[in-house]
Amino acid sequence: MARAYNFSAGPAVLPEPVLEELKGVLHEFGSARAGIMEISHRSKDFQAVIDSAEARLRRVMGIPDDYAVLFLQGGASMQFYMTALNLAGPEDRLDYISTGTWSAKAIVEAARVCDAVDIWSSKDSAFDHVPGPQDILPVREGAVAVHYTSNNTVAGTQFHALPAVDVPLIADLSSDICSRTIDVKKHGVLYAGAQKNLGPSGVTAVILSPWAIARSEARGKATGGLPSMLNYALMVKKGSMFNTPNTFGIFALERVLAWLEVRGGVAHFAARNTARAARLYAELDRSDFWRPRARPASRSEMNIAWRISNPDLEPIFVTEASEAGLLALKGHRSMGGLRASMYNALPDNAVDVLIDFMRDFERRHG
Repeated sequence: MARAYNFSAGPAVLPEPVLEELKGVLHEFGSARAGIMEISHRSKDFQAVIDSAEARLRRVMGIPDDYAVLFLQGGASMQFYMTALNLAGPEDRLDYISTGTWSAKAIVEAARVCDAVDIWSSKDSAFDHVPGPQDILPVREGAVAVHYTSNNTVAGTQFHALPAVDVPLIADLSSDICSRTIDVKKHGVLYAGAQKNLGPSGVTAVILSPWAIARSEARGKATGGLPSMLNYALMVKKGSMFNTPNTFGIFALERVLAWLEVRGGVAHFAARNTARAARLYAELDRSDFWRPRARPASRSEMNIAWRISNPDLEPIFVTEASEAGLLALKGHRSMGGLRASMYNALPDNAVDVLIDFMRDFERRHG
């Protein structure tokens, strides 16, 4: 069967050239005389892989030299807890901007270890927008940091400007990392599950400022300390290899970053992603048959969510789309509707094929 156009929110589409490379190293990797999944993480062969992955991520994102880069396990969901655990004690305040499912979950996990609350939320409007540059965020006095989710996969919203605060930012970049330029220096911690824009599931990229590492070191020395597997400072000291990392996932991530670099890096994909999203939103705005979920100023370029004016047509749309080779267009189970996730690796013409299908569907069912 021919490969279909995959609009899955994650695990998501991978670049076809990378898939071909991955096939080639399963049986034999370089001069190791064994496959990439069979060699020791302590070997020179794998050390070269993880060093290259870090160097590429630093170049692509413009990560300062004094920031640390980690490749950990547990997904972004582990970071909901791990960031709070390393940065804040029971009396410390962490403030959260609640813009969807994942930021709401992050608050729950952080509240286990510190004073964590949302200082801004769009829950009352079904998370259909994020704060804009004009919004004053009521950061609490003495707050250690402010956490935000840069792109909301479920609701289809995205920050188009950094939150304007005077404390370090913590960012969950899982669904739009390396899709556009971001000012790393404004952040204390950035983290992202790999399975949307960086590679397969099972790897989480974590970027730590010197401030975050120092706080982790202090928390590790406090009464009770930190569990070894959840200690940022220890993970930095051990170069992401305190325990056995996801070697295959890190290799795949390194290859995705190489693919991204050779095609022009973040600047190239940012322009491409903006143009593709604009084409799909123009189609959604063209007719009352479609109902985009997010407010225009907050619309995501990665995850476009919408409804059909007659909701009974939505399961028919998903079924017919799949038969036409357009996969995973069903919205998240918590919100229903439809969703097209358009990460870096989605082929350019996939959006045009989707738009053609939508026009035909509207003609037949409108």
